Amino acid sequence: MDKTYDIGLGNIDVNLRKKADSDFVSFWDDEAKNLSWFSHWEKTLDWHPPFAKWFVGGTINASYNALDVHQKTKSGKSAILWEGEDGESRVITYGEMLSQVKKFSNVLKSLGVKKGDRVTIYLPMVPELPIAMLACARIGATHTVIFSGFSAASIKDRIIDSHSKVVVTANGGYRRGKIVKLKEVIDEAIKDVNFVKHVVVLERTKNEISISSKDKLWSDLMNNVSDSCDAEKLDSAHPLYILYTSGTTGKPKGVLHGTGGYLTHLYSTFKWAFDIKDSDIFFCTADIGWVTGHSYVVYAPLLHGATQVMYEGAPDFPDASRMWSILQKYHVTIFYTTPTALRMFMKFGDNIPNSFDLSSLRLLGTVGEPINPEVWKWYFKTIGKEKCPIIDTWWQTETGGMLISPLPGLETIPLKPGSGTRPIPGVHISVVDENGDDVSPNTKGYLVVKNPWPGMLLTLWNDDEKYKTVYWSKYEHCYYPGDYALKDDDGYFWLLGRTDDILKVAGHRIGTAELESCIVSHSDVAESAVCGIPDDVKGEVIIAFVVLKQGLSDSKILEKEISDKIRNDIAAIATPKQIYFVSKLPKTRSGKIMRRLLKGIANNEKIGDVSTLEDGAAVTEVQSAVDYIQKSIKETSG
Repeated sequence: MDKTYDIGLGNIDVNLRKKADSDFVSFWDDEAKNLSWFSHWEKTLDWHPPFAKWFVGGTINASYNALDVHQKTKSGKSAILWEGEDGESRVITYGEMLSQVKKFSNVLKSLGVKKGDRVTIYLPMVPELPIAMLACARIGATHTVIFSGFSAASIKDRIIDSHSKVVVTANGGYRRGKIVKLKEVIDEAIKDVNFVKHVVVLERTKNEISISSKDKLWSDLMNNVSDSCDAEKLDSAHPLYILYTSGTTGKPKGVLHGTGGYLTHLYSTFKWAFDIKDSDIFFCTADIGWVTGHSYVVYAPLLHGATQVMYEGAPDFPDASRMWSILQKYHVTIFYTTPTALRMFMKFGDNIPNSFDLSSLRLLGTVGEPINPEVWKWYFKTIGKEKCPIIDTWWQTETGGMLISPLPGLETIPLKPGSGTRPIPGVHISVVDENGDDVSPNTKGYLVVKNPWPGMLLTLWNDDEKYKTVYWSKYEHCYYPGDYALKDDDGYFWLLGRTDDILKVAGHRIGTAELESCIVSHSDVAESAVCGIPDDVKGEVIIAFVVLKQGLSDSKILEKEISDKIRNDIAAIATPKQIYFVSKLPKTRSGKIMRRLLKGIANNEKIGDVSTLEDGAAVTEVQSAVDYIQKSIKETSG
């Protein structure tokens, strides 16, 4: 890397890593004491690979730790500064949050929900979503939140798998100025699911809905219950939530997280990574339907009594200034978002963010995928004004919280654009070869975690065998996340993409992340996505979809420049057979590029359900580009 950035925030604890390295179990034992427990644990870790139970015998409650513990000192402090896409805004204090959570806990009880039951939540990004989650946690119900862009068929699969008897939804939510009719989707999803007894409907929008005997309005229920409800004393391993991950094939996996270990992991990583202070205004752009929203929108900020911004809508609606407008309005100090969103913002140029006062920012973060160095530098210079550390965090739905990240609240180390730096204390991570042996520095290999950690998933819901097979079968007693990585001479980790996002061209394995990063490093390129299509000679050839920066147009010269750059920076074998220039890429509303959808289009396959896409028009544009170039190829060959 051509440059490192020596920026830290202080609060250095030089002994903490030493302690964690010498005895990780004792280390996490001390970290757990930051939380409020009803009864202390008898054993810190019960490890029967691959199953771990943390703080065995201890009793705790997530809702109590998020809200009750702050009432003496922070009852009047803002917990959530909510910004609706339609311009509506609300401020909810810690005292108001607790009152609402207690009332909705009683609502759930009145509907027959008991400890251990599952409750499905399908809501837009409104304060009632974390309220519903914390109410479940308060009474010991296990919540399963479904992202509000999923289709009826996807919801039905999840409701059936979790066997949720109660569903919480809304009549609608706002997205890009339109009403997403959530209640209609739920009606379709449960029409043949007889065990669903109640549907609670929040009235967020003005659209009319049909009301059946199962349906009950949120407002009616809340008006008829008390705001007195003690938190259940739950076992540390009590299931807090199920979060379904969209697998590459087959039905989604239900990742099951517990309570005590998960909360311990979140409390510590939030403190270390964000150096959180009582005066901070924290803004994580993740939808709560994804794990980042669970961990670093709902639970971790509330555990620390932090104030955070919560935004309902699309990041570029009604225009590309929306995020910067929110940062300015609420004087945000910590901003945590995705590389995908940053690439989109970068495409619009520097003038838009430069027209807003972003001087309140003191720390920036990224999550969800590796960030390429060019975008990292833009984020650092244009948004952070070269004064804000950037924490590039690596973790997964399954890990519960961050596992690799710079930790400005703990230590000052040089930052390298594109590297997540080092593992968090108490977690041993390596890069290994096929045999499980550590590879030499700067050698590409498989990322593995060699010891249990508190935030790890308990198992997959109702499928212990799949849990063993998917995560623990490749290497003995090692968690295998399915990512390629390398570790440099300084011990910094560089994530190189998913092992299942690999192209195999003429016997050569090429990572999509590596190739896309190379394309985006061209000064005219804003975004890229690559996929492979079958080829009779090479087995697979590469197709690249490229979005240019605003105001630029494609040309044969530009296509050649990108191809030459790939040849020079990676290898001639990695040169795409075709480069398609498009104005947008098909993405989910969480910002993930639908690479399999791109591959399907390039292979002339039937495109199925696209209800989770941010903008369905992207599919049409990609399809048109593919059709045009394939037609040109046929005419040329003819």
